[in-house]
Amino acid sequence: MPVTIKTPEEIEKMRVAGHLAADVLHMIRPYVKPGVTTEELDAICHEYIVDVQQAIPAPLNYHGFPKSICTSVNHVVCHGIPGKKRLRKGDIVNIDVTVIKDGYHGDTSKMFFVGEPNVISKRVSQVSYECMCIGIEMVRPGVHLGDIGHAIQTHAEASNFSIVREFCGHGIGRVFHEEPQVLHYGTPGTKLRLEPGMTFTIEPMVNAGKRYVKVLPDKWTVVTKDHSPSAQWEHTILVTDDGFEVLTAKPGDNL
Repeated sequence: MPVTIKTPEEIEKMRVAGHLAADVLHMIRPYVKPGVTTEELDAICHEYIVDVQQAIPAPLNYHGFPKSICTSVNHVVCHGIPGKKRLRKGDIVNIDVTVIKDGYHGDTSKMFFVGEPNVISKRVSQVSYECMCIGIEMVRPGVHLGDIGHAIQTHAEASNFSIVREFCGHGIGRVFHEEPQVLHYGTPGTKLRLEPGMTFTIEPMVNAGKRYVKVLPDKWTVVTKDHSPSAQWEHTILVTDDGFEVLTAKPGDNL
């Protein structure tokens, strides 16, 4: 599948979907507290997306995924399936939301603290956010994806953390996952050269320990092999004529 260059009409639809996805993460924040189950968070998000936003939760039934959001707690790297697990004080949790509106996708995730996490969990959450920001702020025409991946990897490793390599960012639009793959490690001057109208996610997964991961028997949940905490932030990005636009940013966000 070739990389798609979005038309102005498509970009506007992606802005709408992106803003809706951002709104879901803003809406769910007060519910992320000790004692709530991740299944309850999923139900709240599902109802909001379907009934309030009149949109579609993209993960639901995507290649068989059984829920409307992903909830990845502590040493879960990504694709955590919401269930009966109750959040406890000190947990960190990534909530990943993708909304389809008028045929186009908006994909974003962020870390939430349940009470006050320990120092290492808090630090890996902060560094993963910094990695995402470093990657986003490099986006402009002419930059190579390898430049972005290298910068993200360098920052994570300078902080004595590691970048997960088995999962990456991705092109997005009418299709949930399209070309290009956006690696969060790499070599400067390699991979795709960015052009205006490209849309993709930047979503580095940063482990506090080693980078190695495994998939649990449910065939979805990815965890760190050494059980170290992992953190991830994600935005959907548009390459503009002179830089970037964050399509999933909410007014007041740092980016």
